Amino acid sequence: MSIFLNQDSKVIVQGITGGEGTKHTARMLAAGTNIVGGVNARKAGTTVTHVDRAGSTVELPVFGTVAEAIERTGADVSVVFVPPPFAKDAAVEAIDAGIGLLVIITEGIPVKDSAELWAHAKATGGKTRIIGPNCPGIITPGESLAGITPATITGKGPIGLVSKSGTLTYQMMFELRDLGFSTAIGIGGDPVIGTTHIDALEAFEADPETTAIVMIGEIGGDAEERAAEFIRANVTKPVVGYVAGFTAPEGKTMGHAGAIVSGSAGTAQAKKEALEAAGVRVGKTPSETARLLREVVAAL
Repeated sequence: MSIFLNQDSKVIVQGITGGEGTKHTARMLAAGTNIVGGVNARKAGTTVTHVDRAGSTVELPVFGTVAEAIERTGADVSVVFVPPPFAKDAAVEAIDAGIGLLVIITEGIPVKDSAELWAHAKATGGKTRIIGPNCPGIITPGESLAGITPATITGKGPIGLVSKSGTLTYQMMFELRDLGFSTAIGIGGDPVIGTTHIDALEAFEADPETTAIVMIGEIGGDAEERAAEFIRANVTKPVVGYVAGFTAPEGKTMGHAGAIVSGSAGTAQAKKEALEAAGVRVGKTPSETARLLREVVAAL
């Protein structure tokens, strides 16, 4: 099982002809993703050539709009590799076309744009699940990758992973590669994002083949505290956590734009205490977190 993405997902790439789109389309195909085309209004009617996981050459059509791509291919997932000034329009186009899952990889999108595209998705019925922006995307190992997560880190297994940090997503997948993952989601660390820790926790709780969950947070905001309350009330599966930023200097903005600490709110220690009060075991380092997860799995 998996959440949000599987081998049957039909993926298009917005920005498929750009540098990042080209590079990561190749990597997604190598991971087994069923990419059915891309979107670039200026290159509509052309094709791009890639090689799939089996080593076969594939010609992917480039469409002028997301709506046309959906109509012609049945696509239900779009991955956005569009520069920041144009990313909001690309996302709104995908939302208006009714795409089911929209993964926005682009970094540096203005918070105002992110807020507006998220509000637009809600105002139009909330039919589009957004992951990101400024994130590595989502991977169901062995089945499909929508994003930039290295697909060779780990294989399929019973662990669900949700993380604010891209690089910590990769590290945790590597640390627990002997166990494997059902799905790993990098939700991004910007102040306004689509899918949250809570959304992923709820989905992993409902997935019968996810037996334990790893949740990675970071300093700033109150997302982890809200996730702790959700875990306390709704999650029966064991959750192990890690909060990046224990050594961050007080009063500093660290890394993501969302990692802003105000007083005692949003500190790593406050988040750790909230999670532990909800029954989550929290590691002080990624390696310690992986060890705690192994202990939890061994006891199941």
